[in-house]
Amino acid sequence: MEKTATFDRLLKIMDDLREKCPWDRKQTIQTLRQLTIEETYELADAITEEDWMSIKEELGDILLHMVFYSKIASEKQHFDINDVINGVCEKLIRRHPHIYGDVKAETEEQVKQNWEKLKLKEGKKSVLSGVPQSLPALVKAMRLQEKAKQTGFEWDNASQVWDKVKEEVGELHEVVATNDKDAIEDEFGDVLFSLVNYSRFLEIDAENALERTNKKFQRRFQAMEKLALENGQTLNDMSLSEMDALWNQIKAAEK
Repeated sequence: MEKTATFDRLLKIMDDLREKCPWDRKQTIQTLRQLTIEETYELADAITEEDWMSIKEELGDILLHMVFYSKIASEKQHFDINDVINGVCEKLIRRHPHIYGDVKAETEEQVKQNWEKLKLKEGKKSVLSGVPQSLPALVKAMRLQEKAKQTGFEWDNASQVWDKVKEEVGELHEVVATNDKDAIEDEFGDVLFSLVNYSRFLEIDAENALERTNKKFQRRFQAMEKLALENGQTLNDMSLSEMDALWNQIKAAEK
């Protein structure tokens, strides 16, 4: 009951804001769209850092957006928040027949395979059709591969995937010699796609791995700028070998 009361409180605040606040009253689903994307990325950042306080805050922001969209929809007489919640409840029951029906699924992979079969029965024309076109490329690559896997289109082991990575790198090296930018980009994309595939077999998130490296590079580069200033220099005044020495110093200090 306490959870229900808390959610009702949020709905009441949303009603008040929509009626009384000039900014909230002005919003549409189009104006909220970019803000929702930003909130999602802020949640992703908090998850990467395992910052639980920030995760809690960002989840609240996203929940607010879900309530906001539903409020706008109810004003236009399309649906309300109860329709949204009931809809996802029905979907979860429908797509978990191994829990709410007589289908057998003993492993995670069997659950995923059943899930994709059910979505096809619901009208999806392809197992890949549920992957949003606007997803970041690395995330999309992983989702496409995971979807294809449910049909059996998958390598047997990680060593096969690594062989494919090396094959794609070889093809990239060959085409670089031609200076054909379009062909180079195409082969470079194949290398990235195969590396994402390899990451799945290593059971790591390629997008998160790259973001961790981005943050690490940013942290070390900024530390290098600070160290240079402490020595009365700027990076622009230093040679590459001098900067490399600073980089190695910072890298060693982190260990």
